[in-house]
Amino acid sequence: MTTAVAVGDATRPVASPRPRWMLWTALGLLAVFVALAVGVLAAPDAPWTQGLDDLWRRGVGVGPESTLPGFVLAQMFQHLGQLPGAVLMMILLPLVLSLIGRWRSALFVIAVQLAGPGLLSQLTKNLVDRPRPAEDVAGGLFGPLVQVDHGSFPSGHSVSMAAIIITVLALIPASAVWARRVWIVLGVLLAVGMVWQRTLINAHWFTDTCAGLISGAAVALLLWWAFLPWLRRDQERRVWFLRKG
Repeated sequence: MTTAVAVGDATRPVASPRPRWMLWTALGLLAVFVALAVGVLAAPDAPWTQGLDDLWRRGVGVGPESTLPGFVLAQMFQHLGQLPGAVLMMILLPLVLSLIGRWRSALFVIAVQLAGPGLLSQLTKNLVDRPRPAEDVAGGLFGPLVQVDHGSFPSGHSVSMAAIIITVLALIPASAVWARRVWIVLGVLLAVGMVWQRTLINAHWFTDTCAGLISGAAVALLLWWAFLPWLRRDQERRVWFLRKG
């Protein structure tokens, strides 16, 4: 967004400053994530959140006999955090943005994916190395119902989901107020759905999914703030095939 100021007989555009709340909110979320990571790192096998995690697991986690993990909705969340989601955000969306002349926005999308689901998620997983929920036959509890890698903290699927939510929100022009409002509502539902699916199949502890959402949102929001001048330039320009000759 820009405003015009008069300079003698001419006017020149002046870019609006980037809102500080975005930067401070992103840094605050990162601080919360780091605090959670340190808390888990202090006792990976039984961190201070274990009581809440156990309670949630007993109420939400299911076994192999359940049909819930196979439902379309649950499978959608499963695939969004895997190869289909990565292809969508790393290749398809940036390609579409580039084709319509918004290469700056395409770079933003790729940067979020590399920094959040890529760097931060995998780095923290290896540093903290929290064990996944394990099978407990006596307690009627089960381990992950899908193939998983090592490290439960944070949930990579949740990091990806939060990154997607913030990325799409950033791509919607500020002038499209109702579109942003609708997407925020959908984003909340998607975030809750991802927490449900990851804990339903015992792939993560509840707090792992919450930490994933926090870290993904923090990285995406921080890069939104950094890329904001470029995103504004893209949004202020009409798509090339809609311009009048």
